[in-house]
Amino acid sequence: MPRAQTPDGGDRRRLRRLAAVLTALSALIATSIVAGPATASEAALPCALGRSEAHHSEGLDSWNGSYTRPDRPLDAVLIYLSFPDSRPAATPQALAREYFPATSAFFERASYGRFRLRPHVHRPWVRMPRSSVSYGIQRDWDAGRRAAYLRDAVAAADPSVDFGRYDVIYFVADPGAPGVDSDATKVVNLDQPMHADDHELRRFVTVFEQSPPDRNVLAHETGHVFDLPDLYHRPQSGKGDWDTYVGDWDLMGSQFGLAPDPFAWHKWKLGWIADNQVDCVDLARPGLYSLRTLTAPLEPRGQRRPRLLVLRTGPDSALAIEARSALGNDRSLCSEGVLAYRIDSATASGSGPVHVLDGHPATSACWGTSVYPPLADAPLGVGESMDDAQDGVRIQVAGRTGDGDWAVKIGRG
Repeated sequence: MPRAQTPDGGDRRRLRRLAAVLTALSALIATSIVAGPATASEAALPCALGRSEAHHSEGLDSWNGSYTRPDRPLDAVLIYLSFPDSRPAATPQALAREYFPATSAFFERASYGRFRLRPHVHRPWVRMPRSSVSYGIQRDWDAGRRAAYLRDAVAAADPSVDFGRYDVIYFVADPGAPGVDSDATKVVNLDQPMHADDHELRRFVTVFEQSPPDRNVLAHETGHVFDLPDLYHRPQSGKGDWDTYVGDWDLMGSQFGLAPDPFAWHKWKLGWIADNQVDCVDLARPGLYSLRTLTAPLEPRGQRRPRLLVLRTGPDSALAIEARSALGNDRSLCSEGVLAYRIDSATASGSGPVHVLDGHPATSACWGTSVYPPLADAPLGVGESMDDAQDGVRIQVAGRTGDGDWAVKIGRG
């Protein structure tokens, strides 16, 4: 199990001396490692894991062409569905304000302004032919009833919606309908596409939220549209803790997390972080790395400031290291510092493709607000270190530079 250590005595004094010269060294650190080519979503660096057949594989050496790439502005339509057994209490326009502009703003911050999600609200309610309770809406939905729901929704909306205009389709059920189960909100991927307006429809976001909806729920589901996996742990019985894999970190684990900004690995996968912002770590040559805070704004064009350190640990596995701070989407995070996590590109969505390493396994933090307090204080602070016995790696936070970057020393544990 990883364990955090705070040096004392001579070690502490040496760290203070090291921290004092980090500002002068920061420019050298930032430019001493050769930058790889900047490519979006098809990483060329040797530490980029290969994409596997696993559902929503964390591999990023190539892009799965069946998913929409958020490397350009995308148009999304919100189609609000009403049912014979319920009269909507609000207009679609009013209900849409519960999701937008917040969802668009989340992605704009996460992508450093490189991606825009443009919402379009279909103004009239679209009337479904059957009652809400007749569809049997629930989390583990009967496939036949779910297919019937989608067929009815597409048929009912088709006369007034040009599906060919949109990259993302949200079917939003009347939140007051008696058959709506908020646990059933999910993305549905079709093996056999539906057709409307001479356009193939392969993927829908089906929304069954109450009003107001869960925080960041639409951003989480939209992440699946971009081929991001579920990072939570689902207990076999359905009862127990769902957040043991990543805790508050990355909204693909929990949309309620205190630090919902996507992992740097996901930003690399989506093309929001380029190859020249990633350093591949070679344990044969231990060294000191400068690490830019993940939520800090992008530096001017031409400047290279690494935001992700990656150590390849196997054919399908890697150790990733990034710095998190209380800015942007992470403004409510519990603990700032250097965060490490394991990635397995052969592990499917929902089965633990990412595991956060706990830098402070003996403590917890932010009880009452964190979704999983044992990992809320997972990052390492200045002067702390962690020995990762599984990968034989030692991570030490040596200090911070004058402009806020973190100095991280990585070697053999």
